[in-house]
Amino acid sequence: MYVLCSYEPIGKIIDERWDHKLHRPLHAAAYYLNPHLHYEPTFRHDDPQVKEGLHMCMRRLGKDVIERKKINLQLVEFHFARGLFSMEEAKNSRKVMQPGEWWEMFGDGTPELRRFVIRVLSLTCSFFGCECNWSSFEMVIQFNLMTLFYLFDNFTYLV
Repeated sequence: MYVLCSYEPIGKIIDERWDHKLHRPLHAAAYYLNPHLHYEPTFRHDDPQVKEGLHMCMRRLGKDVIERKKINLQLVEFHFARGLFSMEEAKNSRKVMQPGEWWEMFGDGTPELRRFVIRVLSLTCSFFGCECNWSSFEMVIQFNLMTLFYLFDNFTYLV
């Protein structure tokens, strides 16, 4: 008789952790506004969760309705790569520069959007508040994986 072992419980733990901690409006906004990702053919521009997350983040970080309207209009410029975003230098440096630096260099035509983007990107780059949670989580995952590998290597058959 073979020992049957499933990675399903580990997958569930990871999925729950992802949904609870990492799938937030802030992360959706950072995904949408990252030029390295936004202009890729695989970019999910029609994903309602991404757009909803972007707009939820805008409501939370931008309390002024007039500023949010400006940001919405400027998002169109970014999405369709118009103005400074259409320059050859901007296109060539999407994957070379850090997203915040790219926005500093090429976001001058969309000042409200640039300010919002740099704020979003600076918030998503800070993981200090999550490090304690992740280190505990990683220990559980490592222990479970080591246990599974040990079982597979040493107990292929039940005696």
